[in-house]
Amino acid sequence: MQNSNLFKTCFNTLGLLILFIAFGLFFDSSFFITYDSDGQLYANVLMLIVFAFLFYKATKRSKELMLYALAIGVGGEYLFSLGSEMYSYRLGNVPMYVPPGHAIIYIVTVYFCREKCVKLFSSQIEKVLGILILLYSLCFLIFASDIFGFSLTILTLWLLRNRPRERLFYYSMYIVVVFLELIGTNYNCWVWPNTAFGIFDFIKSANPPSGISFFYFGLDLGCLWLYKQRHKIAWGRMKRLRGMT
Repeated sequence: MQNSNLFKTCFNTLGLLILFIAFGLFFDSSFFITYDSDGQLYANVLMLIVFAFLFYKATKRSKELMLYALAIGVGGEYLFSLGSEMYSYRLGNVPMYVPPGHAIIYIVTVYFCREKCVKLFSSQIEKVLGILILLYSLCFLIFASDIFGFSLTILTLWLLRNRPRERLFYYSMYIVVVFLELIGTNYNCWVWPNTAFGIFDFIKSANPPSGISFFYFGLDLGCLWLYKQRHKIAWGRMKRLRGMT
């Protein structure tokens, strides 16, 4: 019974999120625009509708986190895509759907990790995801010479080795970003250069790099930092309670 509940929870959170990514990005794909050049506009509208729906249904705390994720997403996209040219979108812009997309991915992953049956099987889920992450990254290293992505994956695993509270979230985020990047690059919505940041010729990279979810650390840490700045007293009380358990 518990296993079926876990499967249902996985599908109703991360599963639906991945299906939504595949559906939404299709409008901005090289396949769709051969029939309708306004595909990116449709993707923008769809993403904003889903963001508004999730925001309306969210708790006060989750609403705040979504807004922080949205703001950080805007800044990060203009810094990494247009500023450093770490990757490039199909039209050379930052599509309107991208920042709210980051916020949606972030909050749905948070919801997934909060589910009771996920917490119950958290150690087993972490082990399975850890193995999948390592195998995925190794395959990209062997078959796509993805030194950049593999290095980011190893760095991610190393940073999480002594962080049991954060491990499930970041492992889950890694898997979601894998699907996001594979779908987006295969749709030709965006492209990654064949070297790290398009600068370091000696560090080969795949399109997409396997461990690019590493940069979602910045999204999560930024959201938490902003939240803590606005709620210092409540955050301090929570940390004291955690220390007592």
